[in-house]
Amino acid sequence: MTSNDRYESHLSTRYASSAMSELWSDMRRARTWRRIWLALAEAEKSAGLPITEHQVLALRSHLDDVDLSKAAEWERRLRHDVMAHIHTLKDLCPEAGPILHLGATSCDVTDNADLILIREALKMIERKLLGVIARFRKFALDERARPCVGFTHFQPAQITTLGKRATLWLQDFVLDLEELRFAIKTLRFRGLRGATGTQDSFLKLLGGDASKVAKLEVEFASRLGFDEVIGVSGQTYTRKQDSRVLNALSGIAQSASKMAGDLRLLCHENELEEPFGKEQIGSSAMAYKRNPMRSERIGALSRFLIILSQNPAHTAATQWLERTLDDSANRRLSLTEGFLAADAILELVLNVSSGLVVRGNVIARHVREQLPFIASEEILMHAVKSGGDRQELHEVIRQLSIEAHERVKEQGLSNDFLERAADHPVLGPVVRSMGSALAAERFTGLAAAQVEAFVSNHVDPLLVGFDLSQTGDEVRV
Repeated sequence: MTSNDRYESHLSTRYASSAMSELWSDMRRARTWRRIWLALAEAEKSAGLPITEHQVLALRSHLDDVDLSKAAEWERRLRHDVMAHIHTLKDLCPEAGPILHLGATSCDVTDNADLILIREALKMIERKLLGVIARFRKFALDERARPCVGFTHFQPAQITTLGKRATLWLQDFVLDLEELRFAIKTLRFRGLRGATGTQDSFLKLLGGDASKVAKLEVEFASRLGFDEVIGVSGQTYTRKQDSRVLNALSGIAQSASKMAGDLRLLCHENELEEPFGKEQIGSSAMAYKRNPMRSERIGALSRFLIILSQNPAHTAATQWLERTLDDSANRRLSLTEGFLAADAILELVLNVSSGLVVRGNVIARHVREQLPFIASEEILMHAVKSGGDRQELHEVIRQLSIEAHERVKEQGLSNDFLERAADHPVLGPVVRSMGSALAAERFTGLAAAQVEAFVSNHVDPLLVGFDLSQTGDEVRV
């Protein structure tokens, strides 16, 4: 049976980067387990247990030559994945067999390995998220002063700038970075806790000396790159850690989906377009179409990840006493697919943010069409200052706006609100006196300044020392 004859995760084969897929592969997991067994043996040898340098060297010499098919054969016989890999490794270095996995339970291996992979995956996600932030930073600054129609309820509201709109996306991703870094900072190793978290097996190995157990655990964790271990555990580390991690990934999906949804709306308005390849086909039937397929895919994958983040929450909530095994199969899916989905989403956002097409003339035309209505508030204020009654003039403007809207919507003609207002005895002098003051730039408020301040105060400090080339851009389809 070939690989094409079996279902494979589309996240791995179609959407996520090769680096993230490799990180969560069976091979990487097995090699990580072997590094844990090596660190355990080295720490136990250092603690005075009868482990020889020859045995340690034997383990070290077989860190990467994993035979997954042989491990699978052992697992079919033993119905236990960790013991299958223990036997596979023992077959390679029988001299290390007597001390392999000494004092440990399966979760001393599997949980710690998961945490090693989770931390590395989080750092991969962090680099890509920084890349997204860097690219939207540039876009926001480049477009900080370009007036565009702002929408509430997807109805024209007031003038903003394209750069200011981009800071709304940018801020969401900045908040995601904060959550992600909190998850990385607070991720704690399980350490060496034994079958129910009491460390009884290690205490007995070390002659009842609790201080030696503590030292053993610190050295073990340090050899694997962790400074902190979790305070207490049952057989497993608390699954709240998994829930916290997936929540951070879900936040990225939420931000990406909002950004992609906005882009899809603006593509419909012909104001922005995502990158479109020279030979890219938008539709098999309608050759003229330029569908925002990357943004749509971001939305699809984000929806998957947001829903998936509930999985570890339920797992954390339903663990019994010191542990049950109903978490195992679930975590194999939710952790792996969660990281692959987050990675795929960020790959797409990196691609989109690197090549957004701004249709400046269309944006300017839309501004011109709406500017008369938007200017009506300022006209009203000046007319009141000139002695007019605010409520009466408000009703006049409302009626004139309705008439102008009907002209635009029903007849497809230009917006003549200002001409109608110019004929009014109180509003007319104000309209004529404002003249060229009705330029769109006058109605953007502090938008450009807000972009500059936000970038300076909230974005630039995050990017100190960051190299954009550290991120990937591996959109496959």
